[in-house]
Amino acid sequence: MSSGHFLFEFSQNMTYVIRESPANGFFRGIEMPRFIADFHIHSKYSRATSKEMDVEHLSRFAKTKGIDLMGTGDFTHPSYLAELKGKLVPEGNGLFTYQDTHFILTSEVSTDFYSKGKGRRIHNVIFAPSFQTVERINTQLQGYGRLASDGRPDLRLDGRDLVRLVLNTDPDCLIIPAHVWTPWFSLFGANSGFDSVEECYGEQTANIYALETGLSSDPPMNWRLSSLDRFALVSNSDAHSPSKIGREANVFNTDMDYNSIVSAIKNRDNGKFLHTVEFFPQEGKYHFDGHRKCNIYLAPRETMSNNNLCPKCGQKLTIGVMHRVEELADRPEGYIPPGAIPCKHLVPLMEIIAESIGKGVDTVSVKSMYESLVQRFGPEFHILLDLPEEQLRREFPGRVGQGVIKARWGDLSIRPGYDGVFGLVKIFDEDGQKDQADQLSLFS
Repeated sequence: MSSGHFLFEFSQNMTYVIRESPANGFFRGIEMPRFIADFHIHSKYSRATSKEMDVEHLSRFAKTKGIDLMGTGDFTHPSYLAELKGKLVPEGNGLFTYQDTHFILTSEVSTDFYSKGKGRRIHNVIFAPSFQTVERINTQLQGYGRLASDGRPDLRLDGRDLVRLVLNTDPDCLIIPAHVWTPWFSLFGANSGFDSVEECYGEQTANIYALETGLSSDPPMNWRLSSLDRFALVSNSDAHSPSKIGREANVFNTDMDYNSIVSAIKNRDNGKFLHTVEFFPQEGKYHFDGHRKCNIYLAPRETMSNNNLCPKCGQKLTIGVMHRVEELADRPEGYIPPGAIPCKHLVPLMEIIAESIGKGVDTVSVKSMYESLVQRFGPEFHILLDLPEEQLRREFPGRVGQGVIKARWGDLSIRPGYDGVFGLVKIFDEDGQKDQADQLSLFS
């Protein structure tokens, strides 16, 4: 088995049992200067987003997580742009700083248009090197939609026109199609997407250098399409609350400046763009086909045998990411293209703690233990990626250290997500549960 690949066994109860190949040469032994970046988030001015999604909270949570570079998100919104200008200090290299957290100017926009007789809604993330460029972009975009209506505005123009408009404004900008496999609002989505990048962006495809995999897919799934080999694959949290930043991220070994980062992405330089940090894609809320109302989720082959209809009520199923990958793939599962940028799958520390002590993720007990661990051992990414296994076993309370190790190696099971319902990770077997009071006592 090739290094860095995961084995996905599929049990009869529709749960993935995941075992990572022990020949994990993609990640073990990497000793390089690095920084972690999460480019795609939203501000408090986007719909269904926490009021704490502002520069202050993003900076504070970035330190806790161990994220060095944050996307601002939502620079098209006039009120948020004013806040960004008032709070961020230019570094003179295309990046900005707030209390030692670096920021890069980014914004997601939705392009709404008709193509081949079908309505399309495609989301894209725009990177810009300066506030002057942002202001010029916003001046151009306000003719296509109300920028103040939402942090992620709906624009009445197609994908190729968006790329042309942005790059004509400043050729140093970067446009990345967002969460490219989700059923709605994405390049390959089952409901409003296309079957190829070229169908959406036409002659502007040459100016698309990267694709965002989204929470419900990962690089190995995208590697199954030979047509995607020329694109870098990036991963971001698309967070709507501060606690969710970094659930997916990118790890670089470049100078901390705009041009170096964009160049590493454009050139797919795996000496500078080291790897992505991924959700297990089965945990994403659109991984499998399903019907949330009936609590039904199906693998693609079962959906096809049911004519894409819910076997319980007969209504149309929401077709998930795995189904679309199977439709478009021309390679078998497990194929790794030469020179591919690796990926590392992780489970968020809060989820590991919650299962380890038998409490909900949002409970006081879990949050208290999380804060204690971060204060004692360093940021979350340091704990999840770098802390020696011996130290995890010896110094972490109860089964938490064991849970981090098992998650690193992919030794877990996941009930797949479907139709807007996140998948459920299971790290431990039901037996061997320890007394919760004992697990908490080390931090009381």
